[in-house]
Amino acid sequence: MSTSFEKYQKRRLLASYLSVVLSITMVLLMLGFLGLTVLKYRNLSGYFKEKVVITLYLKNKMSKKELGDLKNILEKKEYINTLSFVSKKQAAVEFSKDIGEDFLTFLGENPLKSYYQVGLKADFVSPAQLVFITKELEKNKFIEEAAYDAPLVDLLTKNIKTIGFWLIVGASVLAFIAILLLNSSIRLSIYSKRFTIKTMQMVGATKSFIRKPFIWTSVRLGLVGAFIASLLLLAFCYKVDNKLPALELLDDKQVLGIVIGGVFFVSFVITAFSSFLATQRFLRLKTNQLYI
Repeated sequence: MSTSFEKYQKRRLLASYLSVVLSITMVLLMLGFLGLTVLKYRNLSGYFKEKVVITLYLKNKMSKKELGDLKNILEKKEYINTLSFVSKKQAAVEFSKDIGEDFLTFLGENPLKSYYQVGLKADFVSPAQLVFITKELEKNKFIEEAAYDAPLVDLLTKNIKTIGFWLIVGASVLAFIAILLLNSSIRLSIYSKRFTIKTMQMVGATKSFIRKPFIWTSVRLGLVGAFIASLLLLAFCYKVDNKLPALELLDDKQVLGIVIGGVFFVSFVITAFSSFLATQRFLRLKTNQLYI
């Protein structure tokens, strides 16, 4: 009979621990996602900014040497990230594909110009900087015109600023909620042992003696949850890296270290602090108040 009861108690205790670890893991995982999103926001905004291109239409009848000289000049510009040349012939082929017919058959000559498509570094993509860059590029004797989608750049800049603001606000609110949930999980775990706490106190155990095992049990459960959450975060980063390699989630060891270190730190601090407060509360309660 006693053996069956002990097994029941062990199963109940194990279920309680699993519930706490699961709750801690989910909360820490959410905090990890928030930390990763905030820290990688710059890379994410940079990824979209680097999709903006300036098209440099070249003057007609340029020699190979002149094209090479222009390429060398452009490659030395600090704001240029990628450079792609499209000849008149290539431009005609691409335009024919877009309209669905060969326009050269009825025009007789190719009116299109050779051009360079210039991808900029993210730090240089803003309305004011693009105006300055296009004016500078148009001073080159080989470039007839520098064009880009100004309305798109304005909209992109505005949206990135708006998203950045609300991301910080949302992350702060969700982080506060996550910490409250983590605190509640620990408090509920210790609440189920309130009679044990009071019994130990009644037989003469000191408060520090009673608190210590509860605190360290909560901390160990928290560290287990942090370990599982970190593994899930790494798996998430691996999946995202396969889809969006430009974000460099796994390659950015510093950000990963900060996020995972933060997950373990938050787990340790919150579980230790919450279990301390919870046990302290039940130590102060009178016996008849434990049933409330």
